[in-house]
Amino acid sequence: MDPATIIGIVLAFGSIVAMVTMEGAHLSALVLPAPMVLVFGATIAVGVASGTLKDFLTAVKALPRAFRGKIDPPQKVIDQVVGLAEKARSSGLLAMEQEADGVDDPFLKRALQNIADGTDGDELRVLLEDEIATRSRSDRVAAKFFSGMGGYAPTIGIIGTVVSLTHVLENLSQPAELGPLIASAFVATLWGLVSANFLWLPIGARMRRLSELEVERMTLLMEGVLAVQAGSQPRLLGERLRAMIPDAPVKVKADKPKGEKLKEAA
Repeated sequence: MDPATIIGIVLAFGSIVAMVTMEGAHLSALVLPAPMVLVFGATIAVGVASGTLKDFLTAVKALPRAFRGKIDPPQKVIDQVVGLAEKARSSGLLAMEQEADGVDDPFLKRALQNIADGTDGDELRVLLEDEIATRSRSDRVAAKFFSGMGGYAPTIGIIGTVVSLTHVLENLSQPAELGPLIASAFVATLWGLVSANFLWLPIGARMRRLSELEVERMTLLMEGVLAVQAGSQPRLLGERLRAMIPDAPVKVKADKPKGEKLKEAA
């Protein structure tokens, strides 16, 4: 589990609490049910209205992953693929069926099963690329839903403030109550901005980043298993996959001393 999103959101709300405390104000002045119901309820409602019901359900299902999501580091993927290449060279491609039984990743499991079944390399590439593209589209739908709510929330907060100020204008005959009424009117705007910038936009950005990392991982696996099917040498395959990773250290085999080369030649 990568706690970056949870830590960031907690620190963001903690900053507000710290500011309110340092100003000598009370949190109860900000936690008002009426504006919060309007901002959160209407934001979710217009988010649903901006797409389809299926988009909403997809976003809800993807929400836990935004907090718990973790992508395997590239080096772990490379080590796994190199191990498969070594197994294929020693036991043949039919051994990939046995390897597929011990794999939890559905993407890799299907790829290995197709290799064991003798699927053509070009057809397998098309199949895996289509699966990657489908996963990417699904992730974009969820990310777009939350980013869209981040755009709606501030405006809905302003609507809540306008509605509250209308109520304030109805009580101009009671000057003693104008201050508290005006202050509570701007709470809707506050929650609109806070919910957008502390929740919806970060969650949408987090989902996009996790999607990018997942696509990179699946692409690395795809190139790896296709190379395994083609019979690539494990060490060269590892170097090739490391070359696909930004800032990854490329292991270079040191040249042997001239004396050792002569002994091997003899």
